[in-house]
Amino acid sequence: MDVRPFVFGHDCGRLGRMTVNDSTSRMLGFIKSFERVVVTALICFMTVVILLATVDVGRLVVLEVMREPVGLLQIDGLLDIFGMFLLVLVGIELLYTLRAYWVEDEVHVEVVFAMALIAVARKVIILDVKQLDSLVLVGIAALVLALSAGYYLVARHVHAVCSEKRAGSRQG
Repeated sequence: MDVRPFVFGHDCGRLGRMTVNDSTSRMLGFIKSFERVVVTALICFMTVVILLATVDVGRLVVLEVMREPVGLLQIDGLLDIFGMFLLVLVGIELLYTLRAYWVEDEVHVEVVFAMALIAVARKVIILDVKQLDSLVLVGIAALVLALSAGYYLVARHVHAVCSEKRAGSRQG
């Protein structure tokens, strides 16, 4: 990295020369602080959204149970409930991803794959298959297969890395 000094204006009472390393580290610090504020706000918003969606799932269950015939759920009602339920699960997985990023400064790719699989499963559950073209169904099947394969490969890699770390810590 280039560490040649350059002239910088007013810097907290210090006039004169500042190195590129100083300005780079300050910029990176600012970006890191900005990321923390944004992720914290997203965590707060996601918590509120999940809470409201959970209340909505409860409301939907009560309304479906009270619908004629009382106590029996109709297929369309079940599909609505399952769709909302899986939507809450996607929100929880997204919250978990945000929390992991906030705590560990990294995105857990296997969680992102799991979240995508849940989202596709939700879509499959609420789809009216009779109304869809067969090519759309093939596309959805290919998407599920690709996401499943990606999840498997990432999970296998994570397991292998963790096993190596555990074996290395026992020997060291």
